[in-house]
Amino acid sequence: MDMRRGRWLLVLCTVLGACTAGPDYRKPALDMPRAWKVEPPWREGRPDDAADKGPWWQRFNDAQLDALARQAIAGSPTLELANARLAQARAALAATSAGLMPQIGVSERVARQRISANRPLTNYNAPNFATVQSDLGLAMSVGYEVDLAGRVQRSIEGAQAAADQSAADFENTRLVLTADLATSYFNLRAIDVELDVLARAIGLQRRSLELVTARRDLGAGTGLDVAQQQALLDTTLVQVDLLRRQRSQFEHAIATLTGVPAPSFSLAPDVREPVPPAVPLGVPSDVLERRPDIAAAERAMAAANAQIGVVSAAYYPSITLGTSLGLSSRAFGTLLDAPSLLWSLGVSAAQTLFDGGRIAANIEAARAGHAAATASYRRVVLAAMQEVEDGIIGLSALERASAQARTAVAAAQRVLDMARARYEGGVSTYLEVITAQQALLASERQSAQLMGQRMLTSVFLVKALGGDWQRRSGEVPQKSALVR
Repeated sequence: MDMRRGRWLLVLCTVLGACTAGPDYRKPALDMPRAWKVEPPWREGRPDDAADKGPWWQRFNDAQLDALARQAIAGSPTLELANARLAQARAALAATSAGLMPQIGVSERVARQRISANRPLTNYNAPNFATVQSDLGLAMSVGYEVDLAGRVQRSIEGAQAAADQSAADFENTRLVLTADLATSYFNLRAIDVELDVLARAIGLQRRSLELVTARRDLGAGTGLDVAQQQALLDTTLVQVDLLRRQRSQFEHAIATLTGVPAPSFSLAPDVREPVPPAVPLGVPSDVLERRPDIAAAERAMAAANAQIGVVSAAYYPSITLGTSLGLSSRAFGTLLDAPSLLWSLGVSAAQTLFDGGRIAANIEAARAGHAAATASYRRVVLAAMQEVEDGIIGLSALERASAQARTAVAAAQRVLDMARARYEGGVSTYLEVITAQQALLASERQSAQLMGQRMLTSVFLVKALGGDWQRRSGEVPQKSALVR
């Protein structure tokens, strides 16, 4: 009969050990578009997998930007904070994983004590006496929690998902940091180009002022012509001061992103016009694998799912196996003798019978947390689709606008040449020259601003796609892509 009970107990423990509380995690299905809506100059193509697979900012071929990105990654406190949180999550995973292992401890005891003669009696026929003696003990204990309902396993799953989420958050922080750096950098470079436009315009306007002043002195011009040209020059000089203020703000932002105090940082002007790289788009589903913020949201969903199992395990009994083996004696000489040996072996179990609905409420809270994580995941994915599509359409429109702006600059230059010739020939007033100068300056500034917007939108698109687009080692090549 005892053997039969033992077999049934073994079967029960096996069945309970095979059960894991809470639902298994399944990534939710999303209705993804098959392709992007594209406009010229985008076309079907393939990424260049043979090209160097460096960081994404290297695609812009700007040595200054590369140096600033390396400095930001090395010195940014924001990235350092994300790295510390990643280390914290990994340590928490290691601590949680230790729950699968038995806990082994060693204890020692050495004491000299006096037992009171007035202590409570255990036998009225045997009087108590005061006793002074030594108490020496050495013991080793082993404890193990039987994970019947999978509480420990679900906790490990949640900790693993949290660690993966922290890793994705670190990558996303790195992507956002470098994207913000590139955005501030290209804003600054666009202002450099615009300041160069203003500098050339000021030179032209000063020469024109000298011309109309000389013509007035010779009686061929009027004081009105001089006043109009002087007013135009003063207005242009005001724009220079405003742009320099904007440039200093972007310079200070770059300093902060790179971990350098703003007063200690400066960037020399650079009037070279940068060229945005050709960005392969791939298919929309690639974004789910490439964007670290989507990966972080998906891992948060997995952690929330595991938490349902952790709180659901409270419905099941908690069973702990405990054993101890040790020696106890009142003298060192007999501590290792056989009579000093002591041991214990036992099982403790606890089961909640009534909790006022606490466990059920915890489960509902965990399920609500999982629903919130799922909604957040879907929101991040939809935002990613929007950002990529905005980047595609935006770059296409800016490409066309930039080409038209270059044509407008050439046309404005011709108008200015004609207006100056007409004025010098006495055919028209100087107001036509002033108007032509203003139109040329506006066209050149617009062209410089569109160049900056193209670079910013290109950075925005690279960020929306999740960073660098080249295939890493072990990845399957993409079947098709879109390039510009």
